[in-house]
Amino acid sequence: MRKINVNQITEIITDIENELSRMNQLEKDIKETYEKIPQYPELTITLFESLALKLHNFYTGCERIFQIITDELNGGKPSSFDWHRRLLERMANEQNDRPGVITKNTVKQLKDYLGFRHIVRNIYGFELDIDRLETLVNNYFSVWHNFREDINNFLNWLHQLKDVIKS
Repeated sequence: MRKINVNQITEIITDIENELSRMNQLEKDIKETYEKIPQYPELTITLFESLALKLHNFYTGCERIFQIITDELNGGKPSSFDWHRRLLERMANEQNDRPGVITKNTVKQLKDYLGFRHIVRNIYGFELDIDRLETLVNNYFSVWHNFREDINNFLNWLHQLKDVIKS
């Protein structure tokens, strides 16, 4: 891990907490949108397109947190065409005195959302595989819970590191 001071750790914590706050709002939006599907059958495709974008945003939020961590603590994200996948996989590993950020199980769960984000970026909404999207939405709440728990554990480690550096 690069040499880091208390102010830098405080900024990392603040940036991660801000991103988590946005992702908490996203959770509410996903739930509200998904609950509308049975109520508005004439809007099913539109609502699923909205959910696809929200799941895209979910993974993007996860990746923003990973980028904050790797840029500030590890000196930068991986390079090359598959850097998104490599960044995700590295988050489960200890690196340069930094503990793993998320568990291997969370990495495995998030790979589905990384892959889906790529699909959302490259197709039209009406081409979505609704069954896959519905599976991802149904799994989202569990994956989000696991991710948030892992990140909160990492935030606790950052707070402890800050205390050690202060003393």
